[in-house]
Amino acid sequence: MIEANNPLLKSWISVPDGSDFPIQNIPFGIASINNKNVAVSRIGDAVINLSKLFELDVFEGILNDNLFNSDFLNSFLKENKATWRAVRNQISIVFQDESKKSKLESALLDIEEVTMQMPVKVGDYTDFYSSRQHAYNVGCMFRDPDNALLPNWLHIPVGYHGRASSIILSEQSIHRPKGQQMPVGAEKPVFGPCKLLDFELEMAFITGEGKPLGQHIDISEAEDYIFGMVIFNDWSARDIQKWEYVPLGPFLAKNFASSISPWIVTLDALEPFRCDGENQEPEVLPYLKFSGNKNIDINLEVQIGSDNFEPHTVSKSNYKYMYWNMNQQLAHHTVNGCDIHAGDMMASGTISGNDESAYGSMLELSWKGTKPLAMPDGSERKFINDGDTVVMKAHCEKDGVRIGFDEVKTKVLPTY
Repeated sequence: MIEANNPLLKSWISVPDGSDFPIQNIPFGIASINNKNVAVSRIGDAVINLSKLFELDVFEGILNDNLFNSDFLNSFLKENKATWRAVRNQISIVFQDESKKSKLESALLDIEEVTMQMPVKVGDYTDFYSSRQHAYNVGCMFRDPDNALLPNWLHIPVGYHGRASSIILSEQSIHRPKGQQMPVGAEKPVFGPCKLLDFELEMAFITGEGKPLGQHIDISEAEDYIFGMVIFNDWSARDIQKWEYVPLGPFLAKNFASSISPWIVTLDALEPFRCDGENQEPEVLPYLKFSGNKNIDINLEVQIGSDNFEPHTVSKSNYKYMYWNMNQQLAHHTVNGCDIHAGDMMASGTISGNDESAYGSMLELSWKGTKPLAMPDGSERKFINDGDTVVMKAHCEKDGVRIGFDEVKTKVLPTY
């Protein structure tokens, strides 16, 4: 067992019932404290200034330099997995030991006293398409059930390179995108605001420093290069996408915004929640073969709110429904010699479960607008309206321990 994962551990920091952040979590993020960005962790509602911990010699013998006195976590992510684990274990140790309380209290702030910032400077971003149910649903809508999955889908983790600059943090509003669309029955495209704005329920993993260009990361070592995960809302303009995606795939329909949660939950913290994935048939090629449980049981929820009603749950899904796991995604991404770097982000693709209540997009939940969703104020939603706020939440729970990601929350404003 990883020391910091022991379900019996207790912190001298108070942890509210149902908190996403018991001492077994110890996530990493960046917060603005007195107008300066520093790396932080969290237990309960207490934010831990990791730069201050370094100054108090908490990481003596583990870190030679204060990598936490920085605007982003990228320098820390350039360390190896053994160092990441040692730092997390050390945080766990000192916040169990009540004799350290008087020394360490100066490093603590209430969550309400800080402003969370982007945790990493994202160098490159890749979006996969790895939920079989989602791929099947979309294939049924736009082709037919007998040919829902394209011939390559069961053989490779399909993905595309997205735009890193427009990945934004929870609480940052977005404006409805505009672009070309081809209305049904029209003979030429029109230009204007997207009419079919959608969310996509995803998780993303963040990498450490990879290998040099030309070398690949073997599937057996993939986890050594994955630091942790965030919730990922990959916004999508369905009408713009339908017109532009042939032959090269998504472009303006996807590059206007993707929203992430502020706390990176480490792969180590998620270890107790490993589970079986779907049986992969046909058999995958040797470089994609893995052993052990590589899926993770993460409960997911999507809510829609507006000025007229509080956030209302429209979907409950689970990350365990992934057909292609993150080890396979990273192995495939680098098998051609592609290099990855600390802070790169790789999203799962929309995660949909096996029934309608677990679909991960409005495209599926409303079945391309033919089955509108009822809202608490009596209104309906086929897609997302201006003024709507989409909230996504994620957590794991087992043996009395809850490890959560908090939420990613984004309001949609009208087109500029």
